[in-house]
Amino acid sequence: MGLLNLLFKDPFAFILVALPLLYSIIFHELAHGWVAYKMGDPTAKWLGRLTLNPLKHLDPIGTAMLFIFGFGWAKPVPVNFNRLRPLRKGLIFVSAAGIAANVLLAFISFFLLRYLSPAPGGPFYILLYYMAQINVMLAAFNLIPIPPLDGSKILMGFASVRIQNYMEQIEPYGFFIIIGALWLGVLNPLIDFIKLIIISLITLLIP
Repeated sequence: MGLLNLLFKDPFAFILVALPLLYSIIFHELAHGWVAYKMGDPTAKWLGRLTLNPLKHLDPIGTAMLFIFGFGWAKPVPVNFNRLRPLRKGLIFVSAAGIAANVLLAFISFFLLRYLSPAPGGPFYILLYYMAQINVMLAAFNLIPIPPLDGSKILMGFASVRIQNYMEQIEPYGFFIIIGALWLGVLNPLIDFIKLIIISLITLLIP
């Protein structure tokens, strides 16, 4: 569902959804920083990352991935996990915050699609449809337990010190592992499965 396809098919629709979709990844990072701040780490606040200013968040490669493949990332919000109290709970909550933000945005989009019933193909329908789909994709992608994705940090919050050390050792290579796995299509079934779970849960919550 790459957004570049939408650009070539309907430039107006592309312009309509581009900014809200970019803010989906901004809200993701902002959620990380806000929860970290509430749990004792002011690093993101000190560095001016608790803002909706896109220039503070967007990563060129992650943004390109968003438009080409339908998922991407922003510049990670810096978090000093040693400041979090309690540490394990802080690791889990801060890491899950971005995913929760995307699920919430997806829920709002599906809810509005359901109850406002905008005309299919109309501007509002296109906006809500892409907001829902991209946020489900972002949440599913970040739940993958490969460093440095959020899923790996959540896993580390529950794991033993030995597993934590192992995850930290492979983190410098995580980006290349992820890109390689995406290129080979290895992660696609897992992402689709997680997306199905998220959409099913959202559907259950919308009467």
